[in-house]
Amino acid sequence: MSQPTLFVEVHVLQSLPPSNVNRDDSGTPKQAVYGGARRARVSSQAWKRATRTEYAKHMPETDRATRTKRIATLLAQRLARPVAEGGAGLAEEQADRLAAALLEPLGITKSAKKDDQSAYLLFFGKKQLDALVRLLDGRAAELAALSDDELRGEVKKLAVVEALSTGHPAEVALFGRMVADLPALNVDASVQVAHALSTHAVRTEFDYYTAVDDENTDDHGAGMIGTVEFNSSTLYRYAVLGVHQLRDNLTDAAETRKTAVRFVDAFARSMPTGHQNSFAHRTLPHLVLLTVRADQPVNLVSAYEEPVTGVTGLASESVVRLADELKAVGETWGDKPLRILATYTAEGDKITEVFGSSLPFPALLDAVDDLVGKWLAGGESAFAETVEAGA
Repeated sequence: MSQPTLFVEVHVLQSLPPSNVNRDDSGTPKQAVYGGARRARVSSQAWKRATRTEYAKHMPETDRATRTKRIATLLAQRLARPVAEGGAGLAEEQADRLAAALLEPLGITKSAKKDDQSAYLLFFGKKQLDALVRLLDGRAAELAALSDDELRGEVKKLAVVEALSTGHPAEVALFGRMVADLPALNVDASVQVAHALSTHAVRTEFDYYTAVDDENTDDHGAGMIGTVEFNSSTLYRYAVLGVHQLRDNLTDAAETRKTAVRFVDAFARSMPTGHQNSFAHRTLPHLVLLTVRADQPVNLVSAYEEPVTGVTGLASESVVRLADELKAVGETWGDKPLRILATYTAEGDKITEVFGSSLPFPALLDAVDDLVGKWLAGGESAFAETVEAGA
């Protein structure tokens, strides 16, 4: 018998002014052809990074995750801390040696070009490094004094892999982790994020700019001349959170509930920072639409396979298109969401009919908290009662 699933989908429509938030290797804003038209595109990797950064703003430093090749350096720093501060009180050289020995069984440093770095970026929680220190059980100085062979043998007795395979921080539980050399460290992501696409065709433009040398009073010409490419767009953004997978990754219902709400908040508010100082492109969405499903996620980008032309404005027309698509998918496939929640600024009877009344964004987050909490606490039956009641 399959385990019950719950998907919280986040659909966002957001307009960006002239900007270059995510560029390719030549400096051009990323693009894609969809529906035969060239669209603005922001990669899923860029928006996941922006979401993770936004999420981390509201987390205590000790509960955060980091993605780095310098796990050996970070672990050695912890081993060198005084015991009273949660470290092992080792000298720098001893800490470096013991850290390398602890990480050796993971196999992540074997092909590294530098001794103090792993072969690739590793995503882990800062508390998980503390767990590695606790494995030593006060024996750090004793282990550091052993010969290489003796130390290697003692480290094999420690549950190093288990320390990095449990107690995941929310960021790792959300976005997952893949370690090809050691599948035991893999974490299935509970979040999927689509590439953001403009709902309409776009054209790349060029900003020609000059810079003046403030100290050159003899030459009135430019001290520097350059160009930067940009476009402006109304983007459709989509992400889906598998609450069931998040619960499995975190193993704690209360933390799962809080993390689900924080993810929706962070995804809605996040913004990639490419050329941010040049364009100040930070905006908030026109629409945040949540659809809750128990069967499978449904990306509604097909609403824009035919590009929006902007007869009544790109944003307002995009909102209407999304309402039409959500309704059509439900009627055609019999695949209606269990719940629909939305925050929007658009007006129109059709929009209200499909999305329901607009909720203030804090109220929308409260509704997510309530829905996820009831599903986690009571399973499918209690959740079904909640849905039928429209609560």
